[in-house]
Amino acid sequence: MTTTLSPIHRRPAIGVALLALALIVLLVGAGCATRDSEAEAPVPDRVDLAGLSDLVLRVGDQKGGTQALLTAAGQLDDLPYEVEFSTFTSGPPQVEALNAGRIDVAVTGNTPPVFGAAAGARASIVSAYANGGEGDQILVPGDSSVQTVADLEGRKVLVAKGTSAHGHLLLQLRRAGVAPESVELVFLQPAEAGSAFSRGDADAWAIWDPYTAITQTTTDARTIATAAEASNGFWFGLASHDALADARRQTAIADFLVRLAEAGTWTEENPAQWAAFYGEAVGLTPEAAELSQSRSTRRPVALAETVAGEQELADVFTEDGQIASVDVDSLVDDRFQDVLGPVVGPLPG
Repeated sequence: MTTTLSPIHRRPAIGVALLALALIVLLVGAGCATRDSEAEAPVPDRVDLAGLSDLVLRVGDQKGGTQALLTAAGQLDDLPYEVEFSTFTSGPPQVEALNAGRIDVAVTGNTPPVFGAAAGARASIVSAYANGGEGDQILVPGDSSVQTVADLEGRKVLVAKGTSAHGHLLLQLRRAGVAPESVELVFLQPAEAGSAFSRGDADAWAIWDPYTAITQTTTDARTIATAAEASNGFWFGLASHDALADARRQTAIADFLVRLAEAGTWTEENPAQWAAFYGEAVGLTPEAAELSQSRSTRRPVALAETVAGEQELADVFTEDGQIASVDVDSLVDDRFQDVLGPVVGPLPG
C-alpha cells in the first residue's frame, strides 16, 4: 500500500466489518445498474476479499483530501488490497485521468463530473458527500472597492476552470444579474492563482478550502460570497468505466467507498482530532486547519438525493454556454447503493 501518513485512530467497526461487504454479493449478483457504455463485469458467486491481495486500486487525490482522511480515521489499517494514491491539483485533471484509465476512483467537487460528462469522459458518479459550502468562497483584497458580486462586472477574476469554484462563481454572477461575459475570467490552478492574487494581478479569486482558509489566515482578504448561498456543496466519488467493468476491481471500489464514508463520519464526530491531523499532514497552521475543516467536511449522503441538485448546476453551465447538455441521471451509477446504505445519511438541513 502506498501511503506516507501515520494512522492515529484504529478503524471503527460497524457491525461485522461490514456485514455490508457481504452485501456486495447481493449488490452485484442482483443485477445492479450498469451503464450501456460499460461492459458488464463477470461476478463470482462469492466475493473473497482475501483474494484481492494482489490488486492495486489506483486512487486520485487532492491536497489534504482522501488519503489524509482515510489515514486519520484508521481506514487504511487493514486493507485486503493495495492502494496507490496520485495527487492532482483539482478535480478536472482527476476526471481526465479516470477517462484515460490512469486511475480507478477519485473524489471531486460538484462541477468536474458534469464538465467531464459533457466532454464524453468514461467515468460515472458512484457516491456522494455533502457540506454547507462555506469553504468555497469569492475573495477580494482587503482594500478593494469591490463589495458585492455585482461589483465584479468589468473586473478580472481568478478561478480554476471546471472546478466547484467555477460553478460557484457562475451561479453567483447569475444571482447578481451579471453576465459572465462581462467578467474577465482568468483560468489558473490554485497555486498559480494564489500567487497572482497576492501580487494584486486580479480583482477577485474564486477558490475552495484549504486554499480559502490559508488566504484568510495569512492576508487581509475579504469574502464577498460563499457557496452556501448559491451552490449545492456536493462532492462526488467517481469511478472509471474500465474499473467498474472489472469484477475484482469493482469489489475493491465497493469496500473503498464504505471506508471513505466511515471516515467522513469519523471526522464529524472527532473534529479537533481530525483538524490536528489534517494540518500536520498537509502543512497548515493549526488556525488554518481548524478553520478549513470546521466547514469543509465530507458527510456521506445517499446518492439518489443529490441528482436533482446536481442537474440544476449542470443546467446553469449549459444555459451559460459553458458545456453541452448533461443528463445527470445517466451519469450516475447506483450499483453500490445497497452496500453504502448502512453508512450514509440524509442531506443536511
